[in-house]
Amino acid sequence: MGGWCVPLHRGRMTDYGRPLSFGLSLDPAADAVHRTRRLARAAEEHGLEYLAVQDHPYQPSHLDTWTLITHLAAATDRITFLTDVADLQLRPPAMLAKAAASLAVLTDGRLRLGVGGGGIPDAIASMGGPARRGEPMVAFTEESLTVMRQALAGGVVRLRSPHRSVGGYQAGPVPPNPVELWLGAQKPKMLAVTGRSADGWISPLNIYVPPQQVPSRQEIIDEAASAAGRDPRTIRRVYNVIGAIGDHGGVPGLVGDVRRWVDTLTEWAVVLGFDTFVLWPATDPDRQVALFAAEVVPAVRERVAALRSGR
Repeated sequence: MGGWCVPLHRGRMTDYGRPLSFGLSLDPAADAVHRTRRLARAAEEHGLEYLAVQDHPYQPSHLDTWTLITHLAAATDRITFLTDVADLQLRPPAMLAKAAASLAVLTDGRLRLGVGGGGIPDAIASMGGPARRGEPMVAFTEESLTVMRQALAGGVVRLRSPHRSVGGYQAGPVPPNPVELWLGAQKPKMLAVTGRSADGWISPLNIYVPPQQVPSRQEIIDEAASAAGRDPRTIRRVYNVIGAIGDHGGVPGLVGDVRRWVDTLTEWAVVLGFDTFVLWPATDPDRQVALFAAEVVPAVRERVAALRSGR
């Protein structure tokens, strides 16, 4: 798949006006840890805002996400970490909130908590997890957001439902600033949970949720947010973007020169409504992060600012 661009004057344009931010997805493979450390430092030096780490603990080649993020947090100073996304069925929400609060305290707030309901039930079950599907998974996820929000605020957490019982857990420590809860979702019911209960939407990779499918998903989130009395503009919108900058045939996702990347990400911001882009380099990650940060990111910021100011 190549990049997808639409003329800026056509169709439903959804620009929520939020400041743009950019990040890099890091490979959690155990045999790539030296490169991962190097890329984490490079992303920080280049001024990116986020380092994202996926969470598939049933993959034998992967390091544990929390352990890796903690290790990388000690090797960096400013950049913020994002779980992209933590598996709620293998990480109980009260304990996940404890881990997130602890890491936020230790890093002076350099954490955003991306979570998901658990998209690979059989793999989850192989580790002893409760492989929920369908309605039970959706309900469990929404309840988990409630539990984590209460726990991160340092309150007493109580919840009794068919899915769990939390009997008066006194939460703490309280992070130095609120840890935002961003939900990975792609189907209608989970998108509606995002609108009602999450601080942000994390879209799967652009090869799994292609740009043509984004507007209908944004509408579901917006309608659910409005019905819950929330302003849709307060919800962050994150796009995981796999691809390559330059002439790289045979790799997936958005592929093309710097101009193509700038044109495409600009349109994905002002037409599709995304405010945060996480790069998943499909090849040569050292070179890709340097090009992305030095040439693509500043140009996208400038173009989006110009379009917004001209309206």
